[in-house]
Amino acid sequence: MKDELSEYVSGQVPDPNETDSSNEVSKEKTGIVSVEEVADIPNLREKAMERLKSGMKKDLEDLLDIGSGTDYLFDMMSTLSVNEALHVLEEAADYHSDDPNFPSETLRTIEIMLKGEDAYGTDHESYILDVLLEATLIKFHSPYPEVRAICDPTDDPTLPVETIRAYFLGIVWVAIGSFINELFSFRQPSLKLRSTALQILLYPCGKLLEKILPDKGITLFGVRHSLNPGPWNFKEQMLATLMVNVGSGSTNFMSYVLTMKLKLFFNQTWVTFGFMFLLNFSTQFMGFGLAGILRRWVVYPSKAVWPSLLPTLMLNRTLLLPETGRSIHGWTITKYKFFFICLGASLLYFLIPGYTFTALSTFNWMTWIAPQHKVLAIVTGSSLGLGFNPWTTWDWAVMNYSNPLAVPFFSACNRYIGMLFAGLLMIALYWKNYKWTGYIPINSNATWNNKGSAFNASQIVNNKLELDPEKYKSYSPPFISLGYLVFYGSEFTLFTLSFIYICITEWSQIKVSVKGFWKSLKDRKTSNYEMQNDPISKLMAQYPEVPDWWYLGVLLISLAFGIIAVQCWPTGTPPWSIIVIIIVCVVLVIPSAVIYSVTGYQLGFNDIGIILAGYMVPGHAIANMICRVYGWNVDAEAESFIGDQKLGHYAKIPPRAMFRCQMLATLIQTFSTIGALDVLMKSIPDLCSPTQADKFVCTFPRSLYTATLVWGVVGPNRVFNTLYPMLKWAFLIGVIAAVPCYYARKYFYRYLKHFNPILFLSGMTRFESSYNLSYYTPGIELSFIFMYYIRRRYLAWWTKYNYVLTSALAAGVAFGGILIFASLQATKTSFKWWGNTVSSAGIDGARTAALYTVPAGSHFGPSVWE
Repeated sequence: MKDELSEYVSGQVPDPNETDSSNEVSKEKTGIVSVEEVADIPNLREKAMERLKSGMKKDLEDLLDIGSGTDYLFDMMSTLSVNEALHVLEEAADYHSDDPNFPSETLRTIEIMLKGEDAYGTDHESYILDVLLEATLIKFHSPYPEVRAICDPTDDPTLPVETIRAYFLGIVWVAIGSFINELFSFRQPSLKLRSTALQILLYPCGKLLEKILPDKGITLFGVRHSLNPGPWNFKEQMLATLMVNVGSGSTNFMSYVLTMKLKLFFNQTWVTFGFMFLLNFSTQFMGFGLAGILRRWVVYPSKAVWPSLLPTLMLNRTLLLPETGRSIHGWTITKYKFFFICLGASLLYFLIPGYTFTALSTFNWMTWIAPQHKVLAIVTGSSLGLGFNPWTTWDWAVMNYSNPLAVPFFSACNRYIGMLFAGLLMIALYWKNYKWTGYIPINSNATWNNKGSAFNASQIVNNKLELDPEKYKSYSPPFISLGYLVFYGSEFTLFTLSFIYICITEWSQIKVSVKGFWKSLKDRKTSNYEMQNDPISKLMAQYPEVPDWWYLGVLLISLAFGIIAVQCWPTGTPPWSIIVIIIVCVVLVIPSAVIYSVTGYQLGFNDIGIILAGYMVPGHAIANMICRVYGWNVDAEAESFIGDQKLGHYAKIPPRAMFRCQMLATLIQTFSTIGALDVLMKSIPDLCSPTQADKFVCTFPRSLYTATLVWGVVGPNRVFNTLYPMLKWAFLIGVIAAVPCYYARKYFYRYLKHFNPILFLSGMTRFESSYNLSYYTPGIELSFIFMYYIRRRYLAWWTKYNYVLTSALAAGVAFGGILIFASLQATKTSFKWWGNTVSSAGIDGARTAALYTVPAGSHFGPSVWE
């Protein structure tokens, strides 16, 4: 923003007689109308309402559906002068000129408005009304229709938030949700009890406590805390949701425990509860500490929309807040009824692809034509192959893998195009047998020896899991599939390109945020909101801020716990290696969080940890894995926590309340996930086997095992110099490509406005851990329908129902999956028929076929590798 706009306080109408310097500047610049001319339009409010109801302002039609906020916005509109409104629009056009989430139609409308009444092409009165309406939403609410759908323009600071019952329900459901999610995370496809599903359970629990608890409590520091302070309200629900979201919805990296402990992998019996607790606590809270520092980049700026979080807030509004009952394109059903109808339908339907007709879930119908045809399986298969199939599933659990009804279409499209490019590249390289990949399944997440069999780590390490060069020389180098090779090349390019590209494009915001952080450390009374000019930050300024030194304290304590863990157990991990990984993550997490907040896509930099560890602690598997735990968890947890802080920002939850509930939820999750792993290892037979009956195939632990062998035991020196030397150039390619990508988009903006090189590269990294196009093709088709076509043509309908629909479908799948597992799969109740066996009957289902076969008694690859 070029100039500071006038300050305002929630629910208070500014004095229209007060002067505004920005108004005078705009008046001199535009010279279109005078300040007093607004008063010359009789019945301003009624006429503005008529324009909205008549559909003359379709891009603002959703304004009619925000309840009491509509009255507030019309009150604010009556205080705006036309010149001040034009000044607001001028700043908005500048600020959002390269914003892919800002509606293109709205931006074009604003640009025409700024050219004057004649260019706009309406009568004088209509021009004035439209200018005021657009400016009012930007100045006092949000320019994004998706944010207007889930966020109120006002706030009630007297509403109870940190109540005893809210904390009680948050604690209970964090423990339950994190336990269940950890348990099912090792299944493919995984079944996750997302926060949207848990909110449905929170809501009736809150209403029940409202009815049964007495109004009794205690008074602390002059504040009374009652068991029942009144009706269960929106902010209480949001506080409990934040706890659930932090605890059960975070990206807790506990896969390393299975990779360390199971005989199938490294078989390390010394991994005890104490070690797991210390390392889990350290990585979780370190991400929490970093989140506090990231606030200036990805919470306060209005460009940081966080599209993936919006369904969560919409669901709470649906459950607890009243809504208008007007007809939208013939739809009069309330969001509340619509949600539960869709939830029930989703739950019942999931029984079909989830149990009775599983071929509808893995719908590899093209391979059914010739189940033993190797080429057909490689190209079109859903399990072995690349997934080139126009429609790959009828299961919402698979369709929703890329969150198609929440992530913006431009983001989904960039990534899908990148994935298509990678898939075609893989076909060309595979048939050329590039780097011997033709002897390996094209998209496997396993490691292979030079005879085409599974790589046996015990053949190349000593009893300390360190590389034995003589054993390695006589056995085999580890070979990876083409999918992994393309994944690593794209990811290494992404590391350097994303950092440089974001630093160039967001330099002004990064510089301001760094200055604000340094200022807050020098002056603890400084509020982070003082430097912000958006409406939500101004509303939040009335609450005490969380000082930055609180978060720094959490960082230091978590680091101490991590050092104790690696020193007191035989990990072979020097503490200084962890510190190096953390420093690198702190640098990389800024561009990663910025991308996540705008596009809904989480980059993740976990593999940078294993490469650095491969150089710092060469030949040591466990040390490499622990460094990767920090490389992934610190970054992913920071982004998870900061996303939830944005959620609280939208819901107007006091910052210190967010701090306390996030801390408590994280501590509970630390214990709950460890318990889930213990149950998993003791109760699931054949755990992590590729043929495990209940699909607990442990996709990610197996990928972690592969990566640890390649980058930890064998090491990046051998990989880069002997096996795959081209990979080291990927880092340089990213450095070189960042600047041309920036200038290409700058000078050809008309054609490249929605192209993002970071998202394109991230799409190329999707062929990893056995996932392929079959998990994303239905998503891009749904994204086009809902996030592009319906959003553009039927904005009012989309605003009211879209996020409700995705929440309901996801909740139905979650409940259905747990119901099937608890009642049928866990009791070994089988249902075998053609519809449940056809998907796995052919080569695609076996997952082990390669294009070429290694001749008996021979091997592929180099003759000398050490």
